[in-house]
Amino acid sequence: QVQLVESGGGLVQAGASLKLSCAASGRTFSGYIMGWFRQAPGKEREFVSRISRTGGSTVLGDSVKGRFTISRDNAKNTVYLQMNSLKPEDTAVYYCAASSLRFGSNYERAETYDYWGQGTQVTVSS
Repeated sequence: QVQLVESGGGLVQAGASLKLSCAASGRTFSGYIMGWFRQAPGKEREFVSRISRTGGSTVLGDSVKGRFTISRDNAKNTVYLQMNSLKPEDTAVYYCAASSLRFGSNYERAETYDYWGQGTQVTVSS
C-alpha cells in the first residue's frame, strides 16, 4: 500500500504560480511512476504530467506544456508539480497517483494508476 497526500492548492489570480506537493508513505516510493491528474466540475479526469521512477523522464499534457514542471525527490518521498502562468481553465481538483511499472502500460491513463491521493483544489480567477 502507498498513501498519498497532496498539498499546496489554493486560490490565485491568472498569471500566478503554485507548487503542489504529494507526500508518499508506505512502500518504496522510488519504485513507482508518479502522475498528476486533474478534474474540473462536470469533466473527466485529465492527465497533467508523469515522471519516471528516477525522475529522468517526464511527460506533460498538451494543455500544460511550457507552463508546468513535474519533479520528484525520492529521498523525501515527494513529487512536485510547479505550475506557472496559471489560467482560469486550470481550475480543478489536482490528484497525484502512483503506478507500478508494467510493460506496455499507458501512463497517461488514470486507469493505469494503483494509488491515489485525496486531491487538492486549485482555483484560478480571471
